Amino acid sequence: MDKTPPMTSETPESPSTGQDPQRRDFLGMVTTAGVVTGAAACAIPFLQSLTPQESASAHAPVDVDVSKLAPGQQTTVVWQGKPVFILRRTPQDMAKLQDASLANALRDPNSKDHQQPAYAENWHRSLTPEYGVYVGVCTHLGCVPSYAPAAAASAPATAEGTATPPGGYACPCHGSKFDLAGRVFKGAPAPYNLPVPPYFMPTPTTIRLGENPKGQDFDFSTIVQI
Repeated sequence: MDKTPPMTSETPESPSTGQDPQRRDFLGMVTTAGVVTGAAACAIPFLQSLTPQESASAHAPVDVDVSKLAPGQQTTVVWQGKPVFILRRTPQDMAKLQDASLANALRDPNSKDHQQPAYAENWHRSLTPEYGVYVGVCTHLGCVPSYAPAAAASAPATAEGTATPPGGYACPCHGSKFDLAGRVFKGAPAPYNLPVPPYFMPTPTTIRLGENPKGQDFDFSTIVQI
């Protein structure tokens, strides 16, 4: 009599198809790690693309058309995040800047402190006497001085109650005063003249901020104080 056990649909798993539970867990972990690593590798360039990059245009020269700037008028432009005053001085303004009595009232009338390029170390602190160019930031605590033309009948008062001198500048925060060449008056809390940025004039009516005249080398970051 044949005692062979009957065939059933349930047979033991063969070595080729059976998997130990621990082995299945391990392989699952390896697969997951591979997916995560791959996703991270793809994500890094994407995230880098979202990171703000320093714009080259932030340090690019700025051209300013001064053809419509009348004598006695000033325009303010932004260069490297700073306000820059561009003033077209009148013949009377230029004569006043050479007055010996004015020089005696100034802290640094001859621009000995390094607040300007070498080509602006003169009585008008600029390339040409007609145009004044300075960074409009008081060297005391960084406020923006107000401007009053020489012909102004009245001028706004500062926080200290001191009016802006006609034909000059005054800081609205603590009353520091500057002349039309950006030179600070004695007795003011501001210790230095207004800085002069690097610039040149490619045409008689264009001022290019951030670029020196040919043959000149001036790094604005080397000034004493802004």
